[in-house]
Amino acid sequence: MRPSISLLAACAALVCAPGLAQVLETRFSCSTVRTEDGEKLIYSDIGNARLRGDRIESFSWESALYRSTHGFDCSIDDGDGLVAEVREEAPRTTWRVALKNPLEARARRGYDYAHGINCSIRLVREGDRLEVKPSCPAMCGSRPNFTSLSVNISTGECRYEE
Repeated sequence: MRPSISLLAACAALVCAPGLAQVLETRFSCSTVRTEDGEKLIYSDIGNARLRGDRIESFSWESALYRSTHGFDCSIDDGDGLVAEVREEAPRTTWRVALKNPLEARARRGYDYAHGINCSIRLVREGDRLEVKPSCPAMCGSRPNFTSLSVNISTGECRYEE
């Protein structure tokens, strides 16, 4: 018995559809300790992303920097009014997640001092590696930006950028 051509075409469309590469479903939890200018610093990041093309199903990221006497954090999630763009450049897929209204998002979080209204987070996936490249001072309290890092989405291994 030979499968019908329409069944073969349907299977090929599912396997070869370009949109399937534009799906990102991941969670990460990373931390590291560094010494800068003689002071011990702890970086801690936790996040999740469920993106289907330019549609955000779920997105959150908390990025903290702890010093010996105090800590700073940045956070963003899908409740902040996010939009996404996607671009595929084989073998990598790049998403850009940004705020629709940065001033409104900052006000909702209670940030009362000017820290800029820019917020763009690039997620670059190539195979099992995900690079998280933030430029989002708008969603940080007293810290200048989120921490740049990369994650192996299969093993969970994290690497903080210098």
